[in-house]
Amino acid sequence: MEQAQTIAEEQELLAEEFELFDDVRDKIEYVIDLGKKLPPLDDAHKIEPNKVHGCQSQVWLIADHDPSRNVVHFQADSDAIIVRGLIGIVMRLYSDRPPEEILQNPPTVFETIGLGRMLTPGRANGLASMVKRVRDLAAQHAKTVQVGA
Repeated sequence: MEQAQTIAEEQELLAEEFELFDDVRDKIEYVIDLGKKLPPLDDAHKIEPNKVHGCQSQVWLIADHDPSRNVVHFQADSDAIIVRGLIGIVMRLYSDRPPEEILQNPPTVFETIGLGRMLTPGRANGLASMVKRVRDLAAQHAKTVQVGA
């Protein structure tokens, strides 16, 4: 699936996709399907400095900045399939976006689709930790761009 031009547009697309499902079980199955499509992270990156703390499951997240396009590319993985699906949503929203756009667009779609109500408190905290890590890494890359300018 091709990524929307902006994070706001991607959030709208995700909301539309989740509207197709009537019950929570179908929505969770869709999240799991998204996780199955997530490319695995190379084991060399599954190290302590890349871990996202605050997640029940193990989650690793890395970021690379492409200065030629001024975008941050994220890769992430987890040992839990539902968490991989949540990562897939986060990647759709934020990977390959300018750091400034990432920082200006909090993930409102999770509330829109009711994901907060579907997840256990531990999973919801983990999702918040992943988003915080993405935004922290984007902020680091935004500073790098400003210093290099």
